[in-house]
Amino acid sequence: MSEWATTVEKLCRASEREYYNPSHFEWPQTVEKDAWHMSPELISIYGTAEWKQLTEQRRRLLSFYEAINFFSLNIHGEKSLVEGLAHRLYAKGNQDVSPYLHHFLDEENKHMMYFGGFCMRYAGKIYPDRKMAFPRDYAPGEEDFLFFAKVMIFEEIVDAYNVKMGLDERLHTVAKQINLLHHKDEARHLVFGRQIVKELFRRHSPQWPEESLNSVREQIVSYLRTTWSEYYNPSVYKDAQLAQPYELQKTAMANDTAAQHRKTVSQACLRFLLQHEILQEEPEL
Repeated sequence: MSEWATTVEKLCRASEREYYNPSHFEWPQTVEKDAWHMSPELISIYGTAEWKQLTEQRRRLLSFYEAINFFSLNIHGEKSLVEGLAHRLYAKGNQDVSPYLHHFLDEENKHMMYFGGFCMRYAGKIYPDRKMAFPRDYAPGEEDFLFFAKVMIFEEIVDAYNVKMGLDERLHTVAKQINLLHHKDEARHLVFGRQIVKELFRRHSPQWPEESLNSVREQIVSYLRTTWSEYYNPSVYKDAQLAQPYELQKTAMANDTAAQHRKTVSQACLRFLLQHEILQEEPEL
């Protein structure tokens, strides 16, 4: 059995062993908006002058809407992921990974139930998706590679947040538990993501013309930057009753603390992309 087939089999067994029925999740009727729902250090304006001026109560209210934004981003990301996985489930060349794609689909569907359940029960809404996709032509293998590369990038960033919040005793129990449950599945998804991204790049990139290869690298960097920009949502600041939400978005993104945070969270993912020559230099985020 190949190393890849062995990895897929191990991941399938782990998913079966760690299966969790979302109907067992206990939802309180309400959650207190003056509790912490996101770790303060992960809040988008942390470290800015505006953050330092907020009262403790306002910081906690902001943490609630930041959690709604974080969960909304996950919902949109996983909707696209589910559609893409279903499309590739029994596609030619995917027979080795199809057994695990079933588990992947099941787990991502459950994640949307957790995130959507929290958002709709306690905020009555999900923040809209701000990403836009335009149809284009692809070199052979390029579309599949970009799909799984973007999935990997998205999930690497999300999981860093999950790990922090799944262990943060300051958080409301529901927010803490959702992050912890998500991380348990994501740990397997990240193993799969790195393996398939590495394999698809090894298989297809030697046949891509230089123009396609440069385009792939540009799209990966663009996706990284766009993904991070969505963590700075003016609608969050407006709902938390902060002044000049669009100016605050610009201020927060340009803040040195935020820039260092993006670099730190992205470091493992960037190291992987550079190690396998998917990227040739580390981008500014």
